[in-house]
Amino acid sequence: MKFVRFEDRAGTVMWGQEISADSALPVVGNLFGAWALADEAVSIERRLAPADPPNVFAIGLNYADHAREAGGRRLPAEPLIFIKASTSVTGPGDSIVLPRSAPDEVNYEAELAIVIGKKARHVAKEQAMDHVFGFTCANDVSARDCQIRRDKQWARAKSFDTFCPLGPVLVTTDALDCDRLEIRSVLNGRVMQQGTTADMVFPVAELVSYLSDQFTLLPGTVILSGTPAGVGFARKPPVYLRPDDRIEVEIEGIGCLSNRVVGPG
Repeated sequence: MKFVRFEDRAGTVMWGQEISADSALPVVGNLFGAWALADEAVSIERRLAPADPPNVFAIGLNYADHAREAGGRRLPAEPLIFIKASTSVTGPGDSIVLPRSAPDEVNYEAELAIVIGKKARHVAKEQAMDHVFGFTCANDVSARDCQIRRDKQWARAKSFDTFCPLGPVLVTTDALDCDRLEIRSVLNGRVMQQGTTADMVFPVAELVSYLSDQFTLLPGTVILSGTPAGVGFARKPPVYLRPDDRIEVEIEGIGCLSNRVVGPG
């Protein structure tokens, strides 16, 4: 099933099962608990991020080709974890705003986002998928000057407002094979990244299990699972996001997450 989170004509925020590009059957109840679908469809006036996460965890260097282009000589022995502020989340069609304090070296990163459906703590790999509700597209937007030179750590670089676009839909686990999905990013019509989740160093179930040993994963938690090669800072010459760019993340079975870039807000 494909779910959307949206505003209706009255401005009410709700979840729904996508029926078409502009309509959905509303969810009655808690999507991560007991719920049912309403009988009548309503109009989608504005699509929102298909998750409203209590936490956003992310994984670095989880594709071998990206680890190499980032200068790594060895693959990580265990998942490299960082956190993005939940206030960085934005939706499909929303603008990515270049930050005033760091507008010059902002990068895209196409990623499969995992959305937790059931509380997870110390979960074995074999049971990890029982705690996953579904998947969506993500763009792990990153200010490389803050990450690499200025701060020399990742918190600010990854967490500016609008630096975590999600969407356009949330697809349940039974609808796709998360370990064999084509993934790519497209900048102004040019393919920048092209990969498959089969190339992850740590696949989805292993990530969920490992993270659940470190933190309590609450329902709605979003996990960004890493990005394939082709990111802007590793290109020669480097490619950074500029005002009026259009950056898209496409994942097989989920769809296209499209966002326009605007100048410092």
